[in-house]
Amino acid sequence: MRLDGKVAIVTGGAGGIGRGIVRAFAGEGASIVFADIDGAAGRALEQELDGQGKYVDIDIAQEGSAEKICAAAIETFGALHILVNNAHASRQARLVETTQEMFDLSFGTGFYPTVRLMQAAYPHLRATAGSVINFASGAGIEGQATQASYAAAKEAIRAVSRVAANEWAADNINVNVISPLALTEGVSAYIEANPGVEEAMLRRVPLGRFGDPQQDIGRVAVFLASADADYMTGQTLMVDGGTQKLR
Repeated sequence: MRLDGKVAIVTGGAGGIGRGIVRAFAGEGASIVFADIDGAAGRALEQELDGQGKYVDIDIAQEGSAEKICAAAIETFGALHILVNNAHASRQARLVETTQEMFDLSFGTGFYPTVRLMQAAYPHLRATAGSVINFASGAGIEGQATQASYAAAKEAIRAVSRVAANEWAADNINVNVISPLALTEGVSAYIEANPGVEEAMLRRVPLGRFGDPQQDIGRVAVFLASADADYMTGQTLMVDGGTQKLR
């Protein structure tokens, strides 16, 4: 049990990659507080975890949410060792059609909550020599068309993660980033609505398949949260079947 006795926070934890990480963490012995706005899915997952998980029904874009989520972890499980900033919402548009509202949505649900949760969690992570796992995207690394607001926020997250990795190394807190490709509910819906797009997407994946949120993305998150990754910080791990290769 690689995470036995550890307490984690996962945002966007009721579905998709977030739920996969929650389940992977639970399978390795962690206790998890997971935040989401999908109440039905959150309560169902909390019941599934049978005492290992605590669902917090909260919008991370709202002021004060970071402090409330951290307080829930301390009140429920007594400590905090792992912070996973997964939640993010955005809308697609060509750059010349991208509005301030679109930028506000992407930064307001992705970048700013990531920063605020890192700030709120810092004293608790310092006490436990903990770990932070943030999320990037191939959309930002590659500069994918129609993804201006999302790409910008994701690359901002990578930048602030590198800053935190340097600043917090003295506190034995490691800060790393995952850039995933996984078959989530959102990806499945996109494929269903756009015939032929699945084949086009998979042609770009050397391993020839989409990742599984729990078995592929979740297990890499377990690694980053475990003692096995104690000598890693400030890194972006491409968990995308070889689609993109950072140099």
